Amino acid sequence: MKPTSKYETIRQILQDMKLPTYRYLQIAEAIFKQRIGEFERMTMLPKALRDELIRAIGYQVSSVTPVLEKTSSQVSKVLFAIAGDERVEAVQLSYQRGWKSYCISTQCGCGFGCQFCATGTIGLKRNLTADEITDQLMYFHLNGHALDSVSFMGMGEALANPHIFDALTILTDKHLFGLGHRRITVSTIGILPGIERLMMDFPQVNLTFSLHSPFDNQRSELMPINNRFPLHDVMKVLDQHIRQTKRKVYIAYILLRGVNDSTEHAEAVAALLRGRGFGEHLYHVNLIPYNSTDVTPQNYSQSDQSRVKTFVRILKSREINFTVRTQFGTDINAACGQLYGTN
Repeated sequence: MKPTSKYETIRQILQDMKLPTYRYLQIAEAIFKQRIGEFERMTMLPKALRDELIRAIGYQVSSVTPVLEKTSSQVSKVLFAIAGDERVEAVQLSYQRGWKSYCISTQCGCGFGCQFCATGTIGLKRNLTADEITDQLMYFHLNGHALDSVSFMGMGEALANPHIFDALTILTDKHLFGLGHRRITVSTIGILPGIERLMMDFPQVNLTFSLHSPFDNQRSELMPINNRFPLHDVMKVLDQHIRQTKRKVYIAYILLRGVNDSTEHAEAVAALLRGRGFGEHLYHVNLIPYNSTDVTPQNYSQSDQSRVKTFVRILKSREINFTVRTQFGTDINAACGQLYGTN
């Protein structure tokens, strides 16, 4: 069976060379404790092993190559080159209390065509491998940054890529990244088989569902996936997720001026989340400002503050838990919906 990641390849090499298993831990420690990014520099290993690792994996431990980095206040966006001469982006957010969070990509492009998202205009080029997903984080790690939390909210739909589950296994492996499950967030537009598998395999990983309209017809226009996995069906599975995991489910809602920010929309969002029985209090709405790009339709714009306040007032009056998100990185196209994978 073909190895699903470089870490499995390393195990296979050690087995084929009849080397002791402690060599695997030495390699893991070199990468994740000593921050060594080239096999040649792992001088604690026998030369024959280093040569074989280079032959099988390459000189660099990482499968992604940084091409360009843009920074603004509290945000850094890195453009990576990946196999096939393609590009993907990852974002680092630095919060004032010292916490560092990362937004990484799972696909090169995206095939779901959500109307307000720059990534969706590219179409799907391909799924990223488990290594390409996790190596975006490794780049920051090898450069001395703490990995406090990570969200799969970069380019692509995480749960449409089957390699996401291998990536989660790598990120939570105590010998590798060693991230706690609750420090990881997977965002989805509502891919039901993926939500169900996540619930079974990684119940403590945070789940965010992109709603963006409580009305089926409009949601189908904005997000064609709604025709395949209708809102009603997704909500039933999210209820099940809450019952089974006892964890919050986050509802992402991008406010688009004159499109989905009316009092009727706010009332309908509240009605959707109320009366769901056990755990309804565990739904938490994140209201997100819209970020325009050169490639998304010009008829979308940010809601004005009076509309946002009215929306908030209605959610509050219906006892819906919510947060109004502040956006970082809009000036370098690093905010929600802006990732496009170009220089």
